[in-house]
Amino acid sequence: MTLVAKHNKLSRRSGCPLNASVEMLGDRWSLLIIRDMMLRGFRTYKEFMDCYEGIATNILADRLQKLVSYGIIEGEPDPSDGRKLIYRLTKKGIDLAPVLTEMVLWAAAHEDTGNQELVRLMRADKEKFLAGVRMRWSNDRPKPS
Repeated sequence: MTLVAKHNKLSRRSGCPLNASVEMLGDRWSLLIIRDMMLRGFRTYKEFMDCYEGIATNILADRLQKLVSYGIIEGEPDPSDGRKLIYRLTKKGIDLAPVLTEMVLWAAAHEDTGNQELVRLMRADKEKFLAGVRMRWSNDRPKPS
């Protein structure tokens, strides 16, 4: 059984598309979870907990649940331990790759940031970088039976 989006239409403060984006992704933890999935291949609760930013367990559980409810990620029981979940980006989540890439490039252009190797890779060939992210996650999708 896959955990998938519970609601497609949630009440929003306004119909503004930017407002919808901020309501879904407006806190740093949601964006960092998506970053870790997209760039580091994280899939498990433990992997997210071990991230160097130090997310609290209750915050992580809440953000994972919200990302599932918005249809950005989905969770499936781990075949080796059904009590644990394996998380995957959905198509909606994968579609955030260009947004996160632009955010990384914007920050690197205006602030003293780390991970300059990643920034150089993105700058050198953004389309190739994005194609790699899409390929990695599209190959990870469960095959129809």
